[in-house]
Amino acid sequence: MENPKNTGLCKETIFSDFFKKHAKPLRNHLLYKFGNQDQAEDLTQEAFIKLWQNCSEVPIEKAKSYIYTIATNSSLNVIAHEKVKLNYKNNNSHSDRSNQSPEFILEEQQFKDKLLIAIEKINENQRVAFLMHRIDGKKYAEIAEELNISVKAVEKRIHLALLELRKEFDYFK
Repeated sequence: MENPKNTGLCKETIFSDFFKKHAKPLRNHLLYKFGNQDQAEDLTQEAFIKLWQNCSEVPIEKAKSYIYTIATNSSLNVIAHEKVKLNYKNNNSHSDRSNQSPEFILEEQQFKDKLLIAIEKINENQRVAFLMHRIDGKKYAEIAEELNISVKAVEKRIHLALLELRKEFDYFK
């Protein structure tokens, strides 16, 4: 990294511009794909840190692909680790969270578990379109343009996602 010319991504202004342009789309990509906002933000930062550490070795043309690959692989590693933690927690559960009633705590945990399972069950394409619409507030046309599909395809994906969620939460009608 001690290059006297210090060109490409190793220049702070170029790296900063690249970060400003790609950080939010990368975070959203991770959020939609894996469904965890904190994780998406953390892994976005980590991907850019690795890019900065390897800026002399990564050509600017391949930098976008590099950060997406790093972030996606890191997300998969985190998910695998979370599964291990969850298995441990389920096998060794000792819950003493607060002074809330045990019924409320149980109900809340059951709802969270059911919601996570329902979101996991949704097809990835449907989940991405659904979250882009519901979380980012994007219009169908914007989603269609971003995903390079038709507006009708976006409508269908969101509709199918809603149907899947309603199957799981039929008492919310």
